[in-house]
Amino acid sequence: MQGVSDRTVLVTGGTGGLGAAVTRAFLEEGWRVVVPWVAERELERVEEHERLELVQADLFDPAAVARTVETAGPSLRALVNLVGGFAIHERVHETPIEVFEEQLRLNLRAAYLACAAALPAMLKQPPPTRGSIVCVSSRAARRPFPGAAGYIVGKAAVLALVDALDAEYREEGIRVNAVLPSVIDTPANRSSMPDADFETWVRPEQIARVIRFLCSDDASITSGAHVPVYGLA
Repeated sequence: MQGVSDRTVLVTGGTGGLGAAVTRAFLEEGWRVVVPWVAERELERVEEHERLELVQADLFDPAAVARTVETAGPSLRALVNLVGGFAIHERVHETPIEVFEEQLRLNLRAAYLACAAALPAMLKQPPPTRGSIVCVSSRAARRPFPGAAGYIVGKAAVLALVDALDAEYREEGIRVNAVLPSVIDTPANRSSMPDADFETWVRPEQIARVIRFLCSDDASITSGAHVPVYGLA
């Protein structure tokens, strides 16, 4: 398509509170952005743009993920994994294994599938810098708190996945990094925690700029990093 950027980023979860800001950040920098979605209400969070392509896809289904990567096409240079979930439950001895396993699925499966599907496309890019992957973990993976073992283990597993990918693909020119937010200043979080000090929370746009930097040529020497993006939160 004439006029389409020669750099495409696939942003999973690109219609969410953080994802919409990440999508805008890449569009502002001239990237072509592919964003999967599931429910039509998600589309209200992103504005139409000539370089934005929205694709309906269940990112927990391998075939749907593969089709999404095909939509991104041969110019795929970056993947941002934002899909995840959070739940407060009881302590471990009071939490059913199904609740624990669901948090692992929400926070790890889509990221793994997206990476596995995107890597072959990135490996076709010319060296030395073939592509960049950024995954979102959480400060909780480093500073656990009671009542969220599934979430904490799931986000720690994201960091382990990042480290494994870095070990496997760094020498082939694919960089893999993670960002670790805490509470993000989104309308949903403000509604669920109305008495919190919002001034200490980090805005989605701030995190989005860090993610965009990690996918840029300016970060070409950075891989395997776990970047804190929680400010004073």
